[in-house]
Amino acid sequence: MNLLDAMTAFVRVAELGSYTRAAEALDLSRTRVSRQVMDLEEHLGVRLLQRTTRRLHLTEAGERYLARSLGILQALEEAETEVGRGASEIRGRLRVNGPMSFGTRYLAPLVARFMVEHPALEVRLDLNDRRVDLLEEGYDLAIRIGSLPDSSLVARRLTRCRMVPCASPEYLARFGEPRTLAELAEHRCLRYRTASGSEWQFSGHRLAVHGPLESNNGDVLTQAAEAGLGIAHQPSFLITESILSGRLVPLLIEEASVTLDIHGVYPARRHLPAKVERLLDFLAEAWGEPPHWERELGLELE
Repeated sequence: MNLLDAMTAFVRVAELGSYTRAAEALDLSRTRVSRQVMDLEEHLGVRLLQRTTRRLHLTEAGERYLARSLGILQALEEAETEVGRGASEIRGRLRVNGPMSFGTRYLAPLVARFMVEHPALEVRLDLNDRRVDLLEEGYDLAIRIGSLPDSSLVARRLTRCRMVPCASPEYLARFGEPRTLAELAEHRCLRYRTASGSEWQFSGHRLAVHGPLESNNGDVLTQAAEAGLGIAHQPSFLITESILSGRLVPLLIEEASVTLDIHGVYPARRHLPAKVERLLDFLAEAWGEPPHWERELGLELE
């Protein structure tokens, strides 16, 4: 058994969820791919894939082996790029994770542009709001907003976003506009559900708030604010379009609201892969400092 070929076959089957699709991608017969995976399982002494009539499932051992295999294959791709084709060529596979709302608006379009510039690059982009384990889940890069408690990762600051209270013109016409933080606390507040509870942070202040709606999704709160249900405290990137269109009005801009850093985080390595470094440079330049979504608002957000 060629261990590298078997590992490659297993990774393709796991990623594509099918022996047939993996065989097509590798330009091999389905029987050959199945044999390679079976030989690999026999060599390791564990079951990597559970086979049912409808789909394939990774076992716990398979998930761990997949994450490590991805790292090994990526290292080989990088060595080939640097030695055989020159470090300037960006190719191979790149696995990126980002938050859902920010990723949809500001990450995905840039990843698409980056791929157009580097057609030999193959990207897997996953968007969700959970804190993924980069090593265990095989990601090369994650975009994270806010605090970075995981010290095992390397972080590069790319830009930032400011938290901005906002409400619809209809809500303000009905309930009035708060002029101070104390007045804000008396309003109907739409809350993002976090472990810290129902508090909004301003520089030097924690404001206890109450209201008719809480959610773990910022887009839900933006839509509720546009509908006149209350005041939302949102990151600037979520409300740029709503403010520019007049659907929402920024409030208490003179208050020093919390600013959240946006980082690219990646596993600690001696040499940062060129494709990760190049994408980080691309994102930082495209977003800018201050970020373009805050410059578009025309607010004093420095």
